[in-house]
Amino acid sequence: MIKKYFTISIIKEARIDENRSPFTPDQIQVLTDKFPNLHVFVQPSNKRCFKDEDYAKAGAKIKEDISHSDIIFGVKEVEISKLIENKCYLFFSHTTKVRNYINQATQDKAIIYKKELLREILKKNITLIDYENIREVSGKGYRYLGFGRFAGIVGCYNTLNLYLKLQKEKSLPRAFEINNYEKIKELLSKQNFNKLKILQTGRGNVAKGSMEVLKHANIKQVSINDYLNKKYNEAVFCNISTREYVERNDGKDYSVQDFASNPHEYKSKVKNYLFDTDMLITGHYWEPKFPKLFYPNQINEFKNLKIIGDITCDINGAVPTTVRSTTIAKPYYSIDINSMKEIDLGKEGIAVMAVDNLPSELPNESSEEFGDSIISEVLPYLINKDDGRINRATTASRGEFCPKYKYLEDFIKQKD
Repeated sequence: MIKKYFTISIIKEARIDENRSPFTPDQIQVLTDKFPNLHVFVQPSNKRCFKDEDYAKAGAKIKEDISHSDIIFGVKEVEISKLIENKCYLFFSHTTKVRNYINQATQDKAIIYKKELLREILKKNITLIDYENIREVSGKGYRYLGFGRFAGIVGCYNTLNLYLKLQKEKSLPRAFEINNYEKIKELLSKQNFNKLKILQTGRGNVAKGSMEVLKHANIKQVSINDYLNKKYNEAVFCNISTREYVERNDGKDYSVQDFASNPHEYKSKVKNYLFDTDMLITGHYWEPKFPKLFYPNQINEFKNLKIIGDITCDINGAVPTTVRSTTIAKPYYSIDINSMKEIDLGKEGIAVMAVDNLPSELPNESSEEFGDSIISEVLPYLINKDDGRINRATTASRGEFCPKYKYLEDFIKQKD
């Protein structure tokens, strides 16, 4: 696919609150040193976390017109009207989960946008390589690219900060105001979280990032058995995986393969943990076919639960209090537990953090980690010989969906 002499470009992100970049200026310098025949172009942007002039100093050319590019890199979905015919794009299309919306009517604007985006990609004969699907060819299919760790870091920090705010303590500066993870860790280490009891879900990168922050806040991790049975005079947290919060309806043993194939035969048992939990922080993967963590009619049973940091941010998904996503500017709201309606923050109810682009609060560091992964795990296989990871992640090419993604044909045929 790639010529001996080739050009890559970085697009200007369409979302008003998106300031990350697939590459830092320093990484552009690394790229041009590593691949002498590489030319790099960057669309000018006044909201990107790195300045145009820094890219220029690193050897990139700043140019609005990138129609000459071989490969175009972005972070989030590209603005539909800006898609260029016959080009190869890499970005997060967020179309993996749309299988769940096939043959279902929806007014969800995000889902409708995905349909329009995919239709235009086919119409314009675009090759789409989705970061989310660039995985190990063998083994467990580990994802090479993602911002999950930083989503967990910022989401957990925001949720702990919400606790301080509601306790009438002096809340900490926002993550984007600090824009430095080391300083965040230092600030957290000096706070007092009293006897706060936290349940944290998931075992992937999101959960790992979240647990990093909890430990830097000097919040002790305890075992499931101790969490359920002991009382503490200090702040503690317990991490649970899918194995620990779902069970088969018929009482048979859980297995990863069985749950993936037959999620309808499982139910959540997370309520057993929430009876004595002050704060829930989610970091698990969820799809509509999976059981919800709990239901609205159960919330009154969770007497101590006052704060939910829904880092996964699935609207009307696993967590019923997540009725909408929040923004970096306004990250919190409260839910009345009887009506399940949104109320002013600070009133009786459950306070919710549900920002849907958390890594953008630490854009420099999250972009650097992401760009390092592209350089080591993607570009060599785009430029040289593909071991299968690029082919498997190619959603569309030459005006049609690739075999693995043929199900998307039914999705885009649906009327909005």
